[in-house]
Amino acid sequence: MKERIISVDIFRGLTIALMILVNTPGTWEYVYPPLRHADWHGYTPTDLVFPFFLFIVGTSIVFAYRNKEPNSATYKKISIRTLKLIGLGLFLGAFTISFPFFKDFSEIRFPGVLQRIGVVFFFAAIIFLNFNWKVILGITIAILAGYWIWMGFIPLQGDAPTFDRAPNNWANYIDLQVFGTHMYKDDYDPEGLLSTLPSIASSLLGIFTGLILISKRAKKELLLLAVGIGMLLLGYLWDLAFPINKALWSSSFVLVTAGWANIFLALIYYLTDVKGIQFGSIFRYTGANAITLYFLSSFVTKIFYSVQVEEGLSLHGWIYKNIYVQSFLSGELSSLLYGLSVVSFYLLLALLMYRRKIFIKV
Repeated sequence: MKERIISVDIFRGLTIALMILVNTPGTWEYVYPPLRHADWHGYTPTDLVFPFFLFIVGTSIVFAYRNKEPNSATYKKISIRTLKLIGLGLFLGAFTISFPFFKDFSEIRFPGVLQRIGVVFFFAAIIFLNFNWKVILGITIAILAGYWIWMGFIPLQGDAPTFDRAPNNWANYIDLQVFGTHMYKDDYDPEGLLSTLPSIASSLLGIFTGLILISKRAKKELLLLAVGIGMLLLGYLWDLAFPINKALWSSSFVLVTAGWANIFLALIYYLTDVKGIQFGSIFRYTGANAITLYFLSSFVTKIFYSVQVEEGLSLHGWIYKNIYVQSFLSGELSSLLYGLSVVSFYLLLALLMYRRKIFIKV
């Protein structure tokens, strides 16, 4: 039986629960600031969620592939899982509740969360299978430094490059040239093509955490804490030259988010795996079907927004208006309560699936 690190499962499940929460407020008009993304530079707690998941993907790769050989059978499994993730993401981007059930081709968004998870998983797994930690460290450094040089120093059509949201931003420019109208915004996509490169580094940093967790060293939680603090400091220092930015997935953003991930994981590891405290079991159950629950939540939300129950009012809007909007509650609190209700539903579903031993591997 494979050794289980309880904290890794809890961290993964907690991250998925937070992803669902920040994606399903009662209304986007009223959302507490910590539950919104930063406008551009800087970050909020919400901006930590997706990089946390990519980080734990890397950590999980260590447990799943440490005894695997880099052969055709292993590559086939990795490729199939990658294609499944990308396919599910494209399905969500194309699906519509009305006949013929899929959007016009020109309206489909090609990049997306699941697509990025698939691509990052593919490259991180291949790299882990073929290289030792020293080479992986070199690749990570090369990605982060190379991305900074590309974004900040290589001229774009004769103009100096910028980190701002502008036409002479390399990430925005490449996305527009490759994807055209198939993007989240007219001028950029937060899961765009060029910014996927440093997101691979987020997963590679998670691999180092996985290597620490499977090692025989003592006081692993202290090492994780030290690594996390070191990454935070380095990330904030780099922020002076390459601003922390989720939309660009800047190199400083990679380090800061991986730093926080190590710190939080160190705490959970200490409480659960070291001290044996029964903590966060519901998130452990959620982590066992993480991708399935995320996909299902996105799919159902899409349906709720599409089904019209009254003129100009979707099923989502009707539920929110008639149940959660109360005169004695602020708009932000009403909106948050709706989101918490959605999360609670999927946590309950995760519990039922776990008890019935239903584990859907994507």
